[in-house]
Amino acid sequence: MRTYHCFWLLFWAGQPHQSFLTPLSKRTSGFPEKEKVLVLSGNSRQELHRSKRSWMWNQFFLLEEYTGTDYQYVGKLHSDQDKGDGSLKYILSGDGAGDLFIINENTGDIQATKRLDREEKPVYILRAQAINRRTGRPVEPESEFIIKIHDINDNEPMFTKDVYNASIPEMSDVGTFVVQVTATDADDPTYGNSAKVVYSILQGQPYFSVESETGIIKTALLNMDRENREQYQVVIQAKDMGGQMGGLSGTTTVNITLTDVNDNPPRFPQSTYQFRAPESTPLDSPVGRIKANDADVDENAEIEYSITEGDGYDMFGITTDKDTQEGIITVKKALDFESKNLYILKVEATNTHVDPRFLYLGPFKDSATVRIQVEDVDEPPMFSRPAYIMEVKEDVPLNSVIGTVTAQDPDAAKNPVKYSVDRHTDMDRVFNINSGNGSIFTSKPLDRETLLWHNITVIAAEINNPKQSSRVPVFIKVLDVNDNAPEFAMFYETFVCENAKAEQLIQTLSAVDKDDSYNGHQFSFSLAPEAASSSNFTLQDNRDNTAGIFTRKTRYNRHETSTYFLPVVISDNDYPIQSSTETVTIRVCACDHRGKMLSCNAEALIHPTGLSTGALIAILLCIIILLVTVVLFAALRRQRKKEPLIISKEDIRDNIVSYNDEGGGEEDTQAFDIGTLRNPEAIDDNKLRRDIVPETLFLPRRTATARDNTDVRDFINQRLKENDTDPTAPPYDSLATYAYEGNGSVAESLSSLESVTTDGDQDYDYLSDWGPRFKKLADMYGSMDSDKDS
Repeated sequence: MRTYHCFWLLFWAGQPHQSFLTPLSKRTSGFPEKEKVLVLSGNSRQELHRSKRSWMWNQFFLLEEYTGTDYQYVGKLHSDQDKGDGSLKYILSGDGAGDLFIINENTGDIQATKRLDREEKPVYILRAQAINRRTGRPVEPESEFIIKIHDINDNEPMFTKDVYNASIPEMSDVGTFVVQVTATDADDPTYGNSAKVVYSILQGQPYFSVESETGIIKTALLNMDRENREQYQVVIQAKDMGGQMGGLSGTTTVNITLTDVNDNPPRFPQSTYQFRAPESTPLDSPVGRIKANDADVDENAEIEYSITEGDGYDMFGITTDKDTQEGIITVKKALDFESKNLYILKVEATNTHVDPRFLYLGPFKDSATVRIQVEDVDEPPMFSRPAYIMEVKEDVPLNSVIGTVTAQDPDAAKNPVKYSVDRHTDMDRVFNINSGNGSIFTSKPLDRETLLWHNITVIAAEINNPKQSSRVPVFIKVLDVNDNAPEFAMFYETFVCENAKAEQLIQTLSAVDKDDSYNGHQFSFSLAPEAASSSNFTLQDNRDNTAGIFTRKTRYNRHETSTYFLPVVISDNDYPIQSSTETVTIRVCACDHRGKMLSCNAEALIHPTGLSTGALIAILLCIIILLVTVVLFAALRRQRKKEPLIISKEDIRDNIVSYNDEGGGEEDTQAFDIGTLRNPEAIDDNKLRRDIVPETLFLPRRTATARDNTDVRDFINQRLKENDTDPTAPPYDSLATYAYEGNGSVAESLSSLESVTTDGDQDYDYLSDWGPRFKKLADMYGSMDSDKDS
């Protein structure tokens, strides 16, 4: 017969449910005396359908926030293998086992050691097992059961924000949505009403209301006006337990701002404004400011001002100051106290942004009357014209009146005026003015050809108050008078060929006149009376302000007369007629058969080759220069034979010098500067050789300076090439000694003095890689190493 073993689990639950109840011998004080017994035995197998090696557990509950002094009793484990002799041991594992939940290993009683908070952890999963205390082997398979924390209302509702901010337009309808507030409750929403929140308004009535279930705040009062009150503070309460008594609650503050709408028209605080403006007020200058008040703000308070009517409608203008919303009245035309001293305007102020919803409140504009009183000021004299233009002939006598300017005092006093010329505009004092009547007259002669226009400034000042003055420009044009005789347009110097024919044109003449002619100049040309009958030439007037000179005879002889001077009389046709006599120079020249001039000098016949005097002088100079060059060359050759080889101790070339005594050895450097040889960069290539006198001055060639690492052979070859190609070198062999060692070697030092610093033998195989110049050293040191090796 199969034997079934089972556990009994005893626990306390917070509410009645279907169970098997069996009294316990020992309980935790403060709890109802109830236990749930789960019997797993062979007698109840048909009711429980228990499968072998598995436990069936119900779901257990514990109240959170237990406040008792003793541990909270959870339940009891019991196995049907337990004979009560202490041979079995009960073990508990899982969430909080050993710390939060403990078990009596002998009796199987389970207790909670701490207060439990459902909001921190609502469910604990535990595993129970019974083992043989002696062998440590389980007598029942491990089974799992769940402990749920039973919720109590221990959390008040919490709003998502401590402070809400919202805004709505003023004058909104009742029921306009403002904002929605939300509160949450950490209690279990699936058990009872602990998490069921209801909203109510504690502060803010009768202006606003709140929906109890959604937390939506709406307006509750009609036509709330921002101009009366702009800020509202509403306090909303959220209460759990469905709002019943005993529930917990939380509050939040909602700051509600009414935004502006254009529901107020502009209004002038007074119906009439008065301003004063001096008649000297400049154009576009402000006269005064007016302001219409508007209870609205921002763009709803923007105002435009305009002048709708009045006798000063065209004299004044008005603009809006965007910062202050004031109307600025300005002057559009010049004011004159003597003409009109009072202006009455009607100014209108209108909102620029009108809301059609509030047109029923009336027109959104207002008007006011503005009176502007023009004040009299002492004004300077005023000229009858803004500028004067006068004309005067250039031959007018001195002190002749050329025109008059007039100015008057515009004030009612009509103070007398005196006139003067601004001498900064008439530095030469060509004009003067009568200080009493303003007549302008000349004080110096005028010349149109020198200056056509004179621009002067006349000053008019009050006699009683000279500071009150005004200026006017006066433009004086000098009219032309025929006071200049015509003259040649240029200096005429022409020629005539010896083989010229009679009636041959040799020159065309033209003339100019400094005077101005309204109908154009008309010049006439003729020969002077003294030359008209005896001249060898004739003059023909072309009647177009030009004239032609013609030959009178067939041939001319330059040996008899080489130059002719032909006087020509030029006259104009203006009044009074002006004329002048100009002279044309005519030279007689030799020409070819085509009339091309060859020569105009009589001495040319002496030299049939055709060489001119300038050419002969140039040839003579060349001969003299050639002779001087030959003499100098001969002198230099003679001097070269007498000069010593070395003429200066500063010579930088290398030479063989003979010494009659032993000298001072290496320190004896009187023959040349050996330091120069050791530093090629110090050689001055621009110095000429001084042991010879150069036949011709040659510019020395500049050679590239040897680099610091230049090879010795390259250095010597470079210097040898320079001496071979030097055009100033002497015509004899010269031995040059170079003591240049160089600035170092890439192979560094091969001295044996440094070999003592090395502990072992050195490897000199790298000498073979340096090329044929180091072959000998490579053989020497390489052989030594091979000897040592052998």
